[in-house]
Amino acid sequence: MKKILLTALSLLCALSAVFSVSVVSAGALTYKNDVQTKSKSIILVNTDLDQVVFEKDADEKRYPASTTKIMTFIVAFEHIDDLETRIPIKKEVIDKLRGTGSSMSTIEDHVGDKIKAIDLLYSMMVPSGNDAAMVLADYVGGGDIDKFVEMMNEKAQELGCKNTHYMNPDGLHHKEHYTTARDMYLITRHAMTLDRFSEITDTTEYTVEGDEYPIYTTNYLIDPVRGGDYYYMYAHGVKTGTTDEAGRCLVTTASADGNSYMAVLLGAPYKEGELEEYYTFEDAAALFRWALVKLDKKTVKTTSTPICEVKVKLAWGRDKITLVPEKNLTAVLPADIEDKDILVESEVEEELTAPLYTDEPVGKAAVYYVDSDGVKQQIATVNLVPAEQVDRSGILAVLDVVGTIFHSYWFIVVIGLIILIMIIYVIAAKLHRKRVRARKKVKRYRNF
Repeated sequence: MKKILLTALSLLCALSAVFSVSVVSAGALTYKNDVQTKSKSIILVNTDLDQVVFEKDADEKRYPASTTKIMTFIVAFEHIDDLETRIPIKKEVIDKLRGTGSSMSTIEDHVGDKIKAIDLLYSMMVPSGNDAAMVLADYVGGGDIDKFVEMMNEKAQELGCKNTHYMNPDGLHHKEHYTTARDMYLITRHAMTLDRFSEITDTTEYTVEGDEYPIYTTNYLIDPVRGGDYYYMYAHGVKTGTTDEAGRCLVTTASADGNSYMAVLLGAPYKEGELEEYYTFEDAAALFRWALVKLDKKTVKTTSTPICEVKVKLAWGRDKITLVPEKNLTAVLPADIEDKDILVESEVEEELTAPLYTDEPVGKAAVYYVDSDGVKQQIATVNLVPAEQVDRSGILAVLDVVGTIFHSYWFIVVIGLIILIMIIYVIAAKLHRKRVRARKKVKRYRNF
């Protein structure tokens, strides 16, 4: 019984350890600000901590226009081993864009020739050339652009996108071609891990091999020469997109004073020939200014910060243990935040059992930011560990096992059966003695 009980307890502890493992994770916050935005969907993320600091209808399906080419870049880059590879420019591929009103680079001038893959990537991302996107899709898809589009959709699923579906590699309007601001962040976050992506998308002017004139970026936010009032000195990359149906779209980043952000803006007002302002550039710059000035990274809790005390058993000479965060918890918060604005709620069992180790989580805590209106928003969750190691007392462990046995269901059942058997035995013995005495009386009577 003791061996079985100890085995069960060991298994339970192992399972508890497995399910208690978690990691520090930044939460999704939307901090108040005075920025007046016109884009329909927005997400602003601190990329240092992967923490959302502002969002607006970030999960609504929107048409992405040419921001689609971020995914086209990913799939092409991950399937072309050498960017110096020369890719043939087929007339029939370019002809697919006739009459679509596509933005074009200089690729048509190279029909019948071959262009380096790197030049095609620049031609697709800098001036937003649909022609370059189609040529890359045709090449990687083995002559089948639809196959390439399938690869785009598979990659979106792989990256965790929940509301993204592609119908083409260039972003031309189709009612089944859509994404969300949140999904676009996931896609771009991955793209920025790829070699050359940031370099290419932050380029304002580039000359394709063999061309006489350069191509220019469509992103005025990063162009000090042609950007005019839209230029923002801290911005970098990434991609613009525009159609009547999608409106203005933009994915861009900004860095200053040790903080980096990515903004995804979809669906800003636009109609060709009628409403052609670049509201995405205005929205992005305003949000970046707010975030870089009003927010800052702060260490909210450290590995030495006491979070709570809990009871502990089987530890000699102590009945409580202090829990602390497993890791330092850093988050982006308002620069003027005070201690009273931070709330911590722990989730731990009422009583823990020794032994306890400082590198084994025993619970978790949710950390919240409480704004001036009393609205509580989760910043992060963090694993909790003992502040110090607590050894198990052998004597207390034995006594606990004995006590557990005495209180166990089967022990009670066995004791009950023993008592029942004893009662039956006593009753049977009494009945037997009565029969014996009765037989003796009958015998004596007969002897008379």
